[in-house]
Amino acid sequence: MMENNHTPVTSFILLGFTEDPYTQTILFIVFLVIYLVNVVGNLGMILMITTDSQLHTPMYKFLRHLSFCDLCYSTTTVPKLLAGFVSQRQTIPFSGCAAQFFFFAVFVTASIYILAAMAYDRYVVICNPLLYSMKMSNRVCAQLIAACYSASCVNAIIHTGATFSLSFCSSKVNHFFCDMPAVLALSCFDTHINEILLYVFGSFVEIISLSIIFTSYLLIMIAILRIRSAQGRRKAFLTCASHFTGVTLLFGTIIFMYMRPTSTYSFDQDKWASVFYTIVIPMLNPLIYSLRNKNVKDAFRKIFSGKLYSA
Repeated sequence: MMENNHTPVTSFILLGFTEDPYTQTILFIVFLVIYLVNVVGNLGMILMITTDSQLHTPMYKFLRHLSFCDLCYSTTTVPKLLAGFVSQRQTIPFSGCAAQFFFFAVFVTASIYILAAMAYDRYVVICNPLLYSMKMSNRVCAQLIAACYSASCVNAIIHTGATFSLSFCSSKVNHFFCDMPAVLALSCFDTHINEILLYVFGSFVEIISLSIIFTSYLLIMIAILRIRSAQGRRKAFLTCASHFTGVTLLFGTIIFMYMRPTSTYSFDQDKWASVFYTIVIPMLNPLIYSLRNKNVKDAFRKIFSGKLYSA
């Protein structure tokens, strides 16, 4: 047996992007602006959907939870990153690192499942409009949302427990947050089991969600092609366009990040790619789901005109 004679790691150092003060200042300003837009956009979406009775439909309920997840998983990473730019040193306790990864995994996975639920909702509203109120009742929506969060917690518990039960020979994480591949790279021992868990559970999440999304959109496209009027086809397409854009952005980035062999990892490149789905996508989603959505734009007009509560 291998003798365990190393000192247990009690904290980690997040190496971040650069040690150059000038570059750090620029990155601090850029990430701060993006994060503020993210917070304002997602909180605004949550407030608007909660307070406007016209948006109390299944699609907007899912969208409210998607905004909540976007806000939460970006908040688990960005404030710590910004604090590191100010203090010039990003030290995080072992327990804090585990907690950061756990909550990040919960809300990212929940976002994926919620996108799948939204695809099913779009399928029902386009392909079975007469049965929509029954198939997407308040009870069904609540059950779907509860299932999304429950499955996400199980996934996060498994990965967090498997990763942070390891022994580590270094405390320097070559990333700006406690991402699983970067932490596994510090292990003193073989991480083959952890990599299998990542692929198995990651593939399960992706396959289940993508299967629901792909099947829903295949049936939606068939239904749209059967619509005779060009205006009707355009209206049906616009109903799904925002969601399809959001799916493509998030799924494409996550598949690139986590579904590759570990031999292809380049942490210096991957942490820049991580910026896209941890910081940029949560900022873009409120814009994606509002720019072409008449109901959302009408609700925003009510807020700015002070008519929200009088409607």
